[in-house]
Amino acid sequence: MSAAGPAFPPTRAAGLARLAQFVPMAGRDYAQGRNSDPGPDQPGAVSRLSPYLRYRLLTEQEVAAAALAQHGLASADKFTQEVLWRTYWKGWLELRPAVWSRYLAELAQQRAALAGSTALAAAEAGATGIEGFDDWARELVATGTLHNHARMWFASIWIFTLRLPWVLGADFFLRHLIDADAASNTLSWRWVAGLQTAGKTYLATADNIARHTGGRFAPKGLAREAIALSEPAIAAARPLPYAPAYDPSRPALLLVTHEDLHPESLGLAADSVRTAAVLDAPALLWGDKARRFASAATADSAARVGAAFACDVAMIDGLDAEPLAALAQAAGAQQIVTAQAATGPVATALAELAPQLASRGLPLTVVRRPWDSSFWPCATKGFFPFKERIPTTLRELGVL
Repeated sequence: MSAAGPAFPPTRAAGLARLAQFVPMAGRDYAQGRNSDPGPDQPGAVSRLSPYLRYRLLTEQEVAAAALAQHGLASADKFTQEVLWRTYWKGWLELRPAVWSRYLAELAQQRAALAGSTALAAAEAGATGIEGFDDWARELVATGTLHNHARMWFASIWIFTLRLPWVLGADFFLRHLIDADAASNTLSWRWVAGLQTAGKTYLATADNIARHTGGRFAPKGLAREAIALSEPAIAAARPLPYAPAYDPSRPALLLVTHEDLHPESLGLAADSVRTAAVLDAPALLWGDKARRFASAATADSAARVGAAFACDVAMIDGLDAEPLAALAQAAGAQQIVTAQAATGPVATALAELAPQLASRGLPLTVVRRPWDSSFWPCATKGFFPFKERIPTTLRELGVL
């Protein structure tokens, strides 16, 4: 089954339907069964909402609110935390963007160093002879997804049993996951390797794998210890950059990217949006399955944007100043407004676009969601200090 087809229909309506189906299980059922991986196409306890959250066809706030409304924080605590891990990773990287730059540089080095490696080729093809690991490699390539626990097992075996560079494993995931995301993927691999929380690693064991796969897999020959990797010191967290306020009195062109495909909930004044441009740019994603999902999802978003703001919508294939300025000027727009993209390729492209637009008299106004503004600054340390802030922050946001 194509993961970009029936498994994950790339529309907001499909995401809402899946959320409604899952919410009754977001309490005790999720907490008790979330670590079990029954296998592809088998019913399980996890939500399978990740692609919808990744591209913000659904927002973290509405998903958490739905679970909390039915179960309360005491019962839906585990699921709420899982949603907020995504927010934490994004905030952590937003405060330390040099870690993403370091990953890209190391990836280029390791690709060159291991060009033609038979060990790397066997790992990506699922031909290592390691039970479970090979199955997950093939499942990932075929479906574009893996259970979260399987992702951890896979990363641990890649790093500590096969002794392959973690950056190449992270790249393998980015190239095949539908929900491929710079922050969640990179920092999760760093966590397994003992880089994210210095000295703390994750060791996959045959007993744990057997227990949580219902006995499907019990791989032999796994590493018996996971010695943390090391790296040069990381710079201290920077303050969250200032985001200028959106001015609803100035007519705007709304720029929609695949980083946030629900601009209707950004809080923009409908009468200020004169026209919209929706980006369909496969080059800003890593793999074919993610590109197919995001491309169809942007078309879904374009239809909703046109209806919500009663405006014309143009599909664009790149973040180029000249055509965007022409669209804005034709509609009488005095600014271009877009949802903030977290650290990654789209954020980099927007940062390069902003001065080009400014030179044409069009400020690029980046709107940061209240959810991100509230939670991202809390990601200065590890997840557990962040977790302590969750109840208070949810109340401040009106979710509790």
